[in-house]
Amino acid sequence: MEFDENKAVEFINSRLEGKKYPADEILNVIDMMYDYYEQNGMLDPDNDDDDTEDIEKELTEYVVKMLRRDKLAKIDIADAPAIVKAELDYEDSICNL
Repeated sequence: MEFDENKAVEFINSRLEGKKYPADEILNVIDMMYDYYEQNGMLDPDNDDDDTEDIEKELTEYVVKMLRRDKLAKIDIADAPAIVKAELDYEDSICNL
């Protein structure tokens, strides 16, 4: 199954307790996560490093740093860990189909 932005946003928002962010805000965080992947060579097809033990922590730290820089972002920094976790769960859900 392929990554579907609309389904990802819906999935992530469904995991946030009592909150719902506009699609463009969630997609901004997803873009930040993919920027992190790209900067760290994780999208390189030759990269066979499967060590994802600390990826959630590292991604969250990166997203928080980027959200602090993005003065137009409407995502509450406190929600960043839940959003990152939900996005990773979405990725897992489509990979396991």
